[in-house]
Amino acid sequence: MQAVILAGGFGTRLRQRVVDLPKPMAPVAGRPFLDYLLDPLAEAGCARAMLATGHLADKIEAHVGHSWRGMAIEYSHEETPLGTGGAVLQAMRRLPDEPTLVLNGDTWIGLDLTAFGTWCDRVPDADAIVLRRVEDASRYGRVEIDGERIVAFGEKSGSGPGLINAGVYRLRRSTFARYALPAAFSLESDLFAPHAAELGLRGHVCAGHFIDIGVPEDYDHAQTVLPLWTRR
Repeated sequence: MQAVILAGGFGTRLRQRVVDLPKPMAPVAGRPFLDYLLDPLAEAGCARAMLATGHLADKIEAHVGHSWRGMAIEYSHEETPLGTGGAVLQAMRRLPDEPTLVLNGDTWIGLDLTAFGTWCDRVPDADAIVLRRVEDASRYGRVEIDGERIVAFGEKSGSGPGLINAGVYRLRRSTFARYALPAAFSLESDLFAPHAAELGLRGHVCAGHFIDIGVPEDYDHAQTVLPLWTRR
């Protein structure tokens, strides 16, 4: 297993809580949030993780180094903002051409990574996204599925329950090669949403705990719940 973690976010909405740190390094119960993403990868036997860095990248590198609990760590640094899609693609080009687990650097979900990999292997020629049902999908945008197939990505509007993108993917480099994408682009807005009909993306609905630390209220909530959810 190989992985890419999107760790280049500015964390603009967290500035009132976190100063002079990249968003993935925001402290949660005394540990950088990034630790909570790296630990499950190492426990699942991931051989190599590529951190796609940008803003204050040196602080991430100083903390993580080049090995994490036996897992090799490498870095793909963006000199100018590449968006989520551009950052993922740049990182994947530095890895062997095989399906890659991709994680957002500001979300955590209680997902069995080994079981998810087994589920993905049932249809090896399809990319997959982990989905989570929430009570109010308006902040994230809804994802519509037909069976296991993702058929549409909705806008961030309209309150009420729905499925959302939980920020974990298994992607193939060949998927990006199908389209004339710019150097900087968004995974969801520029690739997934406009091409949902032909991409054949599969949606894996996970019922595990979920947190997005991107806004101050949820970041504060993470201080209490994330240590409980990750306790072994």
